[in-house]
Amino acid sequence: MDVIALAWWQLAIAALLVVALAGCTALMRLGVGRSLLIAGTRTVVQLALIGLVLEALFAAERLLWVALMALAMLLVAGREAMARQQRRLRGGWAFGIGTLAMFLSSFTVTVLTLTVIIGPEPWYRPQYAIPLLGMLLGNTMTGVALALDRLTESAWRQRAVIENRLMLGQPWQVAIGDIRREAMRSGLMPTINGMAAAGLVSLPGMMTGQILAGTAPGLAVKYQILIMFAIALGTGFGALAAVSIGSRRLFDKRERLRLDRLAAPRS
Repeated sequence: MDVIALAWWQLAIAALLVVALAGCTALMRLGVGRSLLIAGTRTVVQLALIGLVLEALFAAERLLWVALMALAMLLVAGREAMARQQRRLRGGWAFGIGTLAMFLSSFTVTVLTLTVIIGPEPWYRPQYAIPLLGMLLGNTMTGVALALDRLTESAWRQRAVIENRLMLGQPWQVAIGDIRREAMRSGLMPTINGMAAAGLVSLPGMMTGQILAGTAPGLAVKYQILIMFAIALGTGFGALAAVSIGSRRLFDKRERLRLDRLAAPRS
């Protein structure tokens, strides 16, 4: 099945419709028109640039360049995860915990998926490695950011409850246990909802892209199931690592609650 090529003028029509939407929001004074235009511009520029990078990367097919690309993706994801937290940990902890959690989860799951399940030759083949890692990092980033945001915000709001539990002799793990569980649920909920609605409410992006590219629907379904399980693993372990390390950071060696380690909420 041939893939229908898209010309730039066809994309320009879609862009004009986005501009029209921004104009409508401006007339209604919704305050999102400028953000919509900026986001649309960033989409075009970023995807055009990454397209050029991926073409060069696919042509070279060297482990060093794939590793550098993966590192750049990880650092950007860590920065975005930190930026989405309202009351984040001070210093470099918010960035460090999020980045470490994504590295431990997304990179491990990606390597295992490539080497054990898919098995391309070589195993780091950019055609498989970069899209897979990108999908895992994107979803894990959201899960980690939501989990850490819920953890720190809930700890701040329920500080009196936590301190009362500590005074009653409970260890810090028990004193903050309810909050940790809620943070984990918050981080995993988008993934769980996506898995539950897949095929009934929505067709996931990778499956849709493969079908549009001419892949047989049966094969596209198999890849989508694999990707969704990989995303669940990456997001779950990432959120678990972030909540475990982040909650420990909220207490000192004497098991005192240290909310002074949290920055003021972003305006």
